[in-house]
Amino acid sequence: MAIVMLVLLVVIGIVGLYLVGVFNSLVKLRNRYQNGFAQIEVQLKRRYDLIPNLVETAKAYIKHERETLEAVIAARNTAVKGLSVAAADPGNAAAIHQLSGAEGNLVGALGRLNVVMEAYPDLKANQNMMQVSEELTSTENRVAFARQAFNDQVMEYNTYKQSFPPVVLAGMFGHGADATMLEFADSAAIQAAPKVVF
Repeated sequence: MAIVMLVLLVVIGIVGLYLVGVFNSLVKLRNRYQNGFAQIEVQLKRRYDLIPNLVETAKAYIKHERETLEAVIAARNTAVKGLSVAAADPGNAAAIHQLSGAEGNLVGALGRLNVVMEAYPDLKANQNMMQVSEELTSTENRVAFARQAFNDQVMEYNTYKQSFPPVVLAGMFGHGADATMLEFADSAAIQAAPKVVF
C-alpha cells in the first residue's frame, strides 16, 4: 500500500512538473513575440517621426502638390493610431490587421509622394532631403527585419501551442487564440528592397 501511494505521488509529481513546463513554455513564447512586436513599434515610431521632416522639406519645393502632402500626413497619423492599438495588445488579431491596413495606406501615400517628387530636381538634390531619405531607407530596412523576427516568434508560439499535448492545455492556461503575423498589404513591396528616390 505504501509503495502504491509512493508511485502515485511520483506520477502526480511528474505530471505536475510537465504541466508547469508547458505553462512556462507558453508564457516564454508569448513574451518573445510580444517583445518582437515592441521592436517593430520602435522602428515604426522612428519612421513616423521622420515623415513630418520629409513633408516639411518637400513643402518648400512642392507648393502645388498640397493634396499629396496632406494624404501622406493623414496616412501617417492613421498608422500611428493603428500602432498604438496594436502595441497595447500584440496578440489581438483585429489590431494587427488594422495596423497592416494602415501601413499599406502609408506606403501607398509615400509612393505617390515619391512619384511627385521625381518632377522636382532641386528637391532631390536638397541636402536635408537626401539625409531624411537615407534615414527613412535605413528605417524601412529595420522595420522589415523587426517584422520578420516578430513573425518568426509568432510562428514558433503558434506551432508550440498547436502541437500535442500543449494544444489540450493551452486554453486552460489562458492561451486560447493564436497570435497573428504582421503582414503588409503589398507583399511584393516587402520582398523587394525599399526604394526611396528623391
